Amino acid sequence: MRYQHFTDVSSQLTSEGSYAKRRRDLKLGRNRVTHPNSCEMTVLDQEFVVANKLGIHARVAAQIVKVASQFKSDIQISKSGNTVSGKSILDIMTLVCPQGSTVRISACGPDASDALYALAGLFQTKFGES
Repeated sequence: MRYQHFTDVSSQLTSEGSYAKRRRDLKLGRNRVTHPNSCEMTVLDQEFVVANKLGIHARVAAQIVKVASQFKSDIQISKSGNTVSGKSILDIMTLVCPQGSTVRISACGPDASDALYALAGLFQTKFGES
């Protein structure tokens, strides 16, 4: 699913209320985007370092998918310009994330903050590995 950043659609802002809301969101550090299935949603994202010895392999990818699938939010994982669904084990495996690599996880939806919090727990505990 592709998102169009709100700053790219500033020409769509016609009412003064929308402009004021956008300025307030920018001051608060919120990134507003347009979503194909709704008018606007907030996207939360965070970078993580893969700290476990073997990196993101099949078992780890399965853990990520298991946690991500518990939430309604759309979850995307990015590495080196490649973005994939966080709810697809095969997509995650294509990122090739060895130990020490950095990934960015983005969540868009009603429970985005809860999803990011749960995924952060996986990365902090090194996915249960040493």
